[in-house]
Amino acid sequence: MASVEATPGRTPQGPGPGEASTNFPCPVPVPGPGEAEEEEEEEPAEIHLCVLWNSGYLGIAYYDTSDSTIHFMPDAPDHESLKLLQRVLDEIDPQSVVTSAKQDENMTRFLGKLASQEHREPKRPEIIFLPSVDFGLEISKQRLLSGNYSFIPDSMTATEKILFLSSIIPFDCLLTVRALGGLLKFLARRRIGVELEDYNVSVPILGFKKFVLTHLVSIDQDTYSVLQIFKSESHPSVYKVASGLKEGLSLFGILNRCRCKWGEKLLRLWFTRPTQDLGELNSRLDVIQFFLLPQNLDMAQMLHRLLGHIKNVPLILKRMKLSHTKVSDWQVLYKTVYSALGLRDACRSLPQSIQLFRDIAQEFSDDLHHIASLIGKVVDFEGSLAENRFIVLPNIDPEIDEKKRRLMGLPSFLTEVAQKELENLDSRIPSCSVIYIPLIGFLLSIPRLLSMVETSDFEIEGLDFMFLSEEKLHYRSARTKELDALLGDLHCDIRDQETLLMHQLQCQVLARAAVLTRVLDLASRLDVLLALASAARDYGYSRPRYSPRLLGVRIQNGRHPLMELCARTFVPNSAECGGDKGRVKVITGPNSSGKSIYLKQVGLITFMALVGSFVPAEEAEIGAVDAIFTRIHSCESISLGLSTFMIDLNQVAKAVNNATEQSLVLIDEFGKGTNTVDGLALLAAVIRHWLALGPTCPHVFVATNFLSLVQLQLLPQGPLVQYLTMETCEDGNDLVFFYQVCEGVASASHASHTAAQAGLPDKLIARGKEVSDFIRSGKPIQPVKELLKEKQMENCQTLVDKFLKLDLEDPSLDLDIFMSQEVLPAATAVL
Repeated sequence: MASVEATPGRTPQGPGPGEASTNFPCPVPVPGPGEAEEEEEEEPAEIHLCVLWNSGYLGIAYYDTSDSTIHFMPDAPDHESLKLLQRVLDEIDPQSVVTSAKQDENMTRFLGKLASQEHREPKRPEIIFLPSVDFGLEISKQRLLSGNYSFIPDSMTATEKILFLSSIIPFDCLLTVRALGGLLKFLARRRIGVELEDYNVSVPILGFKKFVLTHLVSIDQDTYSVLQIFKSESHPSVYKVASGLKEGLSLFGILNRCRCKWGEKLLRLWFTRPTQDLGELNSRLDVIQFFLLPQNLDMAQMLHRLLGHIKNVPLILKRMKLSHTKVSDWQVLYKTVYSALGLRDACRSLPQSIQLFRDIAQEFSDDLHHIASLIGKVVDFEGSLAENRFIVLPNIDPEIDEKKRRLMGLPSFLTEVAQKELENLDSRIPSCSVIYIPLIGFLLSIPRLLSMVETSDFEIEGLDFMFLSEEKLHYRSARTKELDALLGDLHCDIRDQETLLMHQLQCQVLARAAVLTRVLDLASRLDVLLALASAARDYGYSRPRYSPRLLGVRIQNGRHPLMELCARTFVPNSAECGGDKGRVKVITGPNSSGKSIYLKQVGLITFMALVGSFVPAEEAEIGAVDAIFTRIHSCESISLGLSTFMIDLNQVAKAVNNATEQSLVLIDEFGKGTNTVDGLALLAAVIRHWLALGPTCPHVFVATNFLSLVQLQLLPQGPLVQYLTMETCEDGNDLVFFYQVCEGVASASHASHTAAQAGLPDKLIARGKEVSDFIRSGKPIQPVKELLKEKQMENCQTLVDKFLKLDLEDPSLDLDIFMSQEVLPAATAVL
């Protein structure tokens, strides 16, 4: 607001700052000459897919009429462009796509494009929308649990059926459960395959199978948890207790050195989708290896600094599309684009034989320079921050510049106008001012006189009263009306014209949104690989090799990536599980000797290699691995409603039902949650099941304290089984751990040594060893002599006390009763 007073001593004020999994459906085979007639009678296979997208995750399930089986993919993260969903569609080619009628813009746009793809004719999928209520979580669970499945025996009770299904269907993947529920609703409504049957005949469902995409390695949430690949902890800040989580000590935590948010998101995506694509893995390793060279350290640090300015471009573009752009958005976009140009110039000086450098050098086009130049020439960042709105620089629009000059010159001009107005006013009025208020215009402001009490006193001849504010009366005069007509609403006109320029600038930026999106993709990839290179340099990791012909892994002097950071010294160990020998490794050894760490170490090194990272080992050769299964820790949860042992059984059941000859299975102390004999029998049965598969047996590492597994020869002898132990040495009463894996079988678990380390009293430990020796030798367990003698003394003292309290002069005393009821029972206890 501009105001001027024609009063001495008052300064006029200017304007203020305004599957690859086998579960994937195979193509329909071409019939041979002798079976063509039979094949013609069968209906062509149809696939009906149900998909849900929410908060960056996909839940997918589909029904295949060729085998009457429902396939599902556990909740998987996906980009806003839904690339993962597109891969699923390309691989399974569904007849129809079922989804909820309540969808966000990304899914709506994707389905619109899918429905308009002419090249998919005549197999363009039918898009079917069901009410969102059909995808409710509880109703979906009810449909799954109440379904009539031919693969479940009729003799099973309702509870047994729930437990059986919980070992197949991941009920902790909420989107997948909802997608399965929606798919069952669709099948029941369309009656797929049973259209001509009686209504009481339901759609046949012969099984549920999990699937993953081609080249992706299957890893479930239990494995991510027990291997500490991810570990979320509550934030220590009191302000973030409700919603804030931070990454704890985890593999992701020590490798995440990304400078931009999208790099961190991409690293997490790589961790959730390990791959067997050797071309992709080697391309990642090539970049890491380049930045590990000493001469490239300075370049890596410079690129890391530039990546720190790569911000959330998609959010800015979304705001631009909605015309919700903030001043800070223009600043962030400006820095992002100029940092991208710096990345381009740097990558052009790097070897173009590396694909990533070549992509950045070529695809960071001159459109980026055009965007940066436009923003730099148009936006007045200093003025915009001061005014908290979009302001353009001078010499961009002559009309805006002229109006701004008028607005800046108003103070002196309005001083003259106010002086002339004062001459025409009543002499009782000591001063006046002419002010400018946006949206209202020019007004004459007069201080309120003491005589002006009632509203009628505000009327002044020749002036139109407007309002009273802060003891000042505001009027329109002939001159202020002339100023409105002559100058107009300058402030709003300037804003409108600057807003129009901002809209034009936004259109220019949005027209080049594709290159900005590509910048984000390539910059985040570079950020991840620089982070992995930095971790590999600091922790002494080496490059793994990939051998498609090798079924399994070979690791020389491998280390646990987390444990080596926590322990003062760490003993490396090797592992080899390739070929047809030693596919099942049974590892025994004392408690706390390092068996669990060894299992996790093998799993983590394999996992790191499958995400394209260097690994903590002298050498590592990774073969074809399609899945990693674990049963190491019981992930207990009250919400699951399952016992600890039932959870263990579910984890092992996943491995037994889904592991192939290319799978890695890690089992630690399975069977300890129940009776020793039953647990031992179950463990032996599981191992014998895999051994019976012969050359198609998965690669299994089993750590156990059930020494009877070997002593009773519960496993068949043969080249498939290899026995390993953790090397130890007894030094008197002490047990020395070497934490070294060697061939052989442990002679004892040395539980007493571990108990002593835990602080149990020596008397209890000695008694425990004594009882253990009795059981091992088959002798009856004898009570402790000292305890027995002490008990006898107590009983004798009790008997003596009874005699001393006896009153022989009491006429009512019956000695026979006293002897039979008091003395004899006590004497028996003493003897």
